[in-house]
Amino acid sequence: MSVFEVVAILLAGLAAGTINTIVGSGTLITFPTLLFFGYAPVVANISNTVGLVAGGLTGIHGYRAELDGQGHALRRLAPASLLGAVTGAVLLLVLPPQAFAAIVPVLIALALVLVLAGPWLQKKAAARHTDTGRRGGGATALLLGGVFLAGIYGGYFGAAQGVLLVGIMSVLMTESLQRINGFKNVLGTIVNAVAAITFILVARDDVDWAVAGLIALGSLGGGWVGAHVGRRLSPRVLRGVIVVIGVMAIARMVFFS
Repeated sequence: MSVFEVVAILLAGLAAGTINTIVGSGTLITFPTLLFFGYAPVVANISNTVGLVAGGLTGIHGYRAELDGQGHALRRLAPASLLGAVTGAVLLLVLPPQAFAAIVPVLIALALVLVLAGPWLQKKAAARHTDTGRRGGGATALLLGGVFLAGIYGGYFGAAQGVLLVGIMSVLMTESLQRINGFKNVLGTIVNAVAAITFILVARDDVDWAVAGLIALGSLGGGWVGAHVGRRLSPRVLRGVIVVIGVMAIARMVFFS
């Protein structure tokens, strides 16, 4: 591995960790970078997933104020992310890479619509409930189902998983966007960690540990940077950043894949 390659992968990890903490979609930086240096797609995807777990941990730490007192909600949502991640990781190992190619851009586009419609839908939801911190059974089931499906997608590929999660939770929860972003960081990290463990257990030969280590080192700093930047953005600006990144993700997948 040349010095140029080492530096490039480190910087890609830094950028991915930053973007993942603010929005999601950091994989759209690291994955193409690894392909550029000649790594096989499956090796690149798996090594990238293993490496990005570190950035998720620093991102969670950076959003600890928004997550304070939210243990009950996270304990309810985490199993759905965990089960989805295992399902997605297994699908990556047994299905051809083209299996999700058609549906992924559609899912991201739907998530962006949900992000934009979130404030209006949250107001409608709040008007239906005296206690805005509580949800009806139907909404809870939809939320768990949405988080589970996002977990499948995250375990399979992961790019723009954060956009999907924010879109789903923006509609089905009445929390602030920054708190939802904190939830997204926890759930996304669970998905990455579970998928990474699954890959290590059943596809150890496809993990390039040098690459995973470089991405981990870069994303560790990126998670810290992303938390400090993201927490200072107003809801409107944060929503705009999410939409821009999401549109770029769709364009990358549709026109440059």
